[in-house]
Amino acid sequence: MKLRVDRDVLAEAVTWTARSVPARPPVPVLAGVRLEATETSLVLASFDYEVSAHCEVPAEVEEEGVVLVSGRLLADIAKALPAKPVDLEVEGTKVTVTCGSARFALAAMAADDYPALPAMPATAGTIDAHDLARAVAQVSVAASRDETLPLLTSIRMEVEGQALTLMATDRYRLAVRTLGWSPTNQALSTSALLKARTLSDVAKSLPSSGDVTVALTEPDSPTSALIGFEAGGRRTTSLLTDGDYPPVLRLFPQSTAIHATVGREELIAAVRRVALVADRSTPIHLAFTDGELTLNAGQGDDAQASESLVAHLDGEDISTAFNPGYLLDGLGAITRPYVCFDFTHPSKPAVLTGVESVGGEVDPTFRYLLMPIRFGA
Repeated sequence: MKLRVDRDVLAEAVTWTARSVPARPPVPVLAGVRLEATETSLVLASFDYEVSAHCEVPAEVEEEGVVLVSGRLLADIAKALPAKPVDLEVEGTKVTVTCGSARFALAAMAADDYPALPAMPATAGTIDAHDLARAVAQVSVAASRDETLPLLTSIRMEVEGQALTLMATDRYRLAVRTLGWSPTNQALSTSALLKARTLSDVAKSLPSSGDVTVALTEPDSPTSALIGFEAGGRRTTSLLTDGDYPPVLRLFPQSTAIHATVGREELIAAVRRVALVADRSTPIHLAFTDGELTLNAGQGDDAQASESLVAHLDGEDISTAFNPGYLLDGLGAITRPYVCFDFTHPSKPAVLTGVESVGGEVDPTFRYLLMPIRFGA
């Protein structure tokens, strides 16, 4: 194998492909990235039996061939090379990387022992890349980090025709985002469960413009259940999480009697200030009255803080308390200038939504349900 490729193109392609290389591979070959030189391109691939990555970039190929090299090492080398064309060549059991006067020799691994990448499932539809990345970022904050609960470390994707809904929960909050997409079958109705970390990584690493093709294994397929994403010459697949996701949507109240609207940026800043005196287990108290929201944290001999903001309340006065980190996550995921809190009772979950102006229509595409923390008096 012998070829020449642009340095920036190579660095970006190797870095993206090496994302799937495990830090502690169960077998040595899984530490590698497979390089294949075809007639006019360089194809890079990685696979850890759960997530696969496939990337194709243009190259001046003098001699076709296949080789396997350490993915992380090649990524580090490619990023450190000077801004000049890069020559890759297989010489015996070594792969030489030459760029200007810099020259590296990497050990070639056994390419024949590398597992075959799974085939891309059937195309289910396409979605705007920016919309997908934003939606995943909004819901992933609510996914659990507890690996002993694989269902809750996942994001559930539900498809009903032209509506695609993403949801995640860690039992203390629930984030739900609905967005439009273009299904290949307008009557498509299905669901999939995918690790939040994997989906976040995919959404951030694919091109930020244009469309992303989403592929899903057919429900009655005999092969492993997969989801695939493809855009800009990059293709990735992942095994789906197995199990039944809890029916979380029924946690949203049918109706609410108390509604409070506050400026989002002002509230974020105030929560951050007041939370300075609160440790991870200390709640921040919110007291809504007509025209005002008072935040306070800390009590007794501990450090204390309080701050008041302008608020617009529709309904009875209400006091509640939240985990400040969870509250900030929800406020940060909302994109509108104001946030509306919907309450049924101080001890029941609150629903946060975005709104353009006081008294305006709430944004129905994103909802964040937050459990309160019990507090004395």
